[in-house]
Amino acid sequence: MSELFQAVKEITESGTQEEQELLRLAVQAVRQKRERGSDYPAGFLGLSGEFTEEGTYRFRIPITPYMMNRGGIVHGGITATLVDSTMGSLINKSLPEGKAAVTVEIKVNYLEAGVGQELISEARLIRLGKSLAFADCKVENEGGKRIAHATATFAIIPLP
Repeated sequence: MSELFQAVKEITESGTQEEQELLRLAVQAVRQKRERGSDYPAGFLGLSGEFTEEGTYRFRIPITPYMMNRGGIVHGGITATLVDSTMGSLINKSLPEGKAAVTVEIKVNYLEAGVGQELISEARLIRLGKSLAFADCKVENEGGKRIAHATATFAIIPLP
């Protein structure tokens, strides 16, 4: 048995619940990459979004052990990834075929500790131009507590 299979077997048989959850998330990331072409961070986070109205896009994700820092709150880098992914998804889904948006600048204001059962991010399109797009995003927990607010600029580029 390969080293990987042996490690997975050991974790599934005697690992902690947290370790088993991390393995489940890794499998989820691989499946989401295969099925939807998502990047691995999106798969680990379980990102699946929806337009809530014209120019507004939302992700709703469970808070998992993968997201936590040593203090038991959502790591700031995870929050930054979430807002970047939400705004990027909104803009990319608003572009014509053959175009893509890439982040050129992002500012994240962390307002409260990321605690709770889930995070809800909602991005709003501020302006969609020919070469640049602007968006903002808020992140709240399931109780409506505002965790972060972000703004970003995206370059509009042709797909290769």
